[in-house]
Amino acid sequence: MGMTVTVRLFAILRERAAADSVQLELPDGATVADALAALAELPSLAGLIERLPVQMAVNRDYASPQTPLSQDDELALIPPVSGGASEHVHVAVTEAALSLDSLVARVSDPRAGAIVTFQGVTREVARLDYEAYSEMACERIEAIVEECLETHGLCAAAAEHRFGSVALGEPSVIVAVSAPHRGEAFCGAREMIDRIKAEAPIWKVEVQADGSSRRVEGSPAPGAVPSERLER
Repeated sequence: MGMTVTVRLFAILRERAAADSVQLELPDGATVADALAALAELPSLAGLIERLPVQMAVNRDYASPQTPLSQDDELALIPPVSGGASEHVHVAVTEAALSLDSLVARVSDPRAGAIVTFQGVTREVARLDYEAYSEMACERIEAIVEECLETHGLCAAAAEHRFGSVALGEPSVIVAVSAPHRGEAFCGAREMIDRIKAEAPIWKVEVQADGSSRRVEGSPAPGAVPSERLER
């Protein structure tokens, strides 16, 4: 026995496959991870599926690699939102593990004399559980990165943030910038990470090894209106 699942493809995935969707024959009990493994075996997508962070949705609900699939399900793979106004900007909000090496490769530029990177990693707790308004977070982070690119005269800039569970020692946010000189690179990277933490609609919960948890309080977003003012 088995099942047929439709996989919808967008952006670079659609271009590589030369199709808006593909049909996969999977065994009963297959998960999203099994579908991704099957896609990685297709010649047109080989190598891309493994390295491209994507958001996943099953029947229009966001999903994880562990989400089970059923007959006639629709699995959508949504590549990262990348800079639209500049080819030197890259942004992603993703459930996939982050790679600093990959980000450095994205900002490498023959004009650059300096590359500065930052990783924010989980510390002191078993894991951090991140919740994100992913679409808005992508747009907000993209705007921040583009503004820093212009303000500090950067050659290229990139930022990625995870959502879901991030284990102890793993990065939850990474940024990388390149610039002609180290001063601009350090200033640009510092402003990017500070503003991402302050402005992106992403929240986190600290989870201890014993299962106890605590929501981490954040700062009000720019333009936030206190509730008491709304009641007047």
